[in-house]
Amino acid sequence: MSTQLLFYSSASPITLQRHRDWGVESAGGFGFASHTNSVPLMAVEFAKAAGEYAIIFAGNDSKVMPAAVLGIQNDTNVYVDAAGEWTARYIPAFVRRYPFVFSSADDGKTFTLCIDEGYVGANPEARGNRLFTEDGERTDYLNGVLRFLKEYQTEYNRSQLLCDKLVELDLLEPMQAQIKLKSGKQLSLTGFQSVSREKLNSLEPQTLSELARSGALELIYIHLYSMTHFADMMEKVAQSMATDREMSLADVEPGGNA
Repeated sequence: MSTQLLFYSSASPITLQRHRDWGVESAGGFGFASHTNSVPLMAVEFAKAAGEYAIIFAGNDSKVMPAAVLGIQNDTNVYVDAAGEWTARYIPAFVRRYPFVFSSADDGKTFTLCIDEGYVGANPEARGNRLFTEDGERTDYLNGVLRFLKEYQTEYNRSQLLCDKLVELDLLEPMQAQIKLKSGKQLSLTGFQSVSREKLNSLEPQTLSELARSGALELIYIHLYSMTHFADMMEKVAQSMATDREMSLADVEPGGNA
């Protein structure tokens, strides 16, 4: 599982010289996200996302990030239907910010607002929401995008603090999810981690108290609760496969490669 730019294909810095007459119109719904099986999730989103998605931690032993699981197969998002509609109530901020994204060339000291020029709704004919006025000023739309991306970056940094604490306390363990379809075909998802209940329960009272005061303990419990949605997601996978509509096994257990 990866937390890279995923559906961004050609992100370019937004400049007046290049994008004076550019606009962004809604086109194709969420079809752009139909070929990714997970997206990064901010800690502030846990409470809303946990009602519909399994929240896991993707990455390696030293650098992890929360993510919402959207499917088993690498190129399939079971929460986007054939019409490009998002079928869950809550849409992760990573998805909602598209086609915009911040880029940084100095390890996060400064950020540049970019747009994916490959997005079907981005156009140089000023259709939809313009990026700049005819006088060359940022439009209210673009200013709103900038505020959203700044807030997203702030929450990203806060989420990283949570992840750093989980790594520091060695609370994560590799997991794997398996689904066996009626036809006998078996699908599996590996490369993600979850908080170990055993390790969590073995923490010293003082450490647990510190986690509680910081708000991290609540987020951990929300994450653990969200794992029950793996079964719901796997049911969606089974239903989406025309020849293998019935699921005979759905299991999430420790093991696999992180």
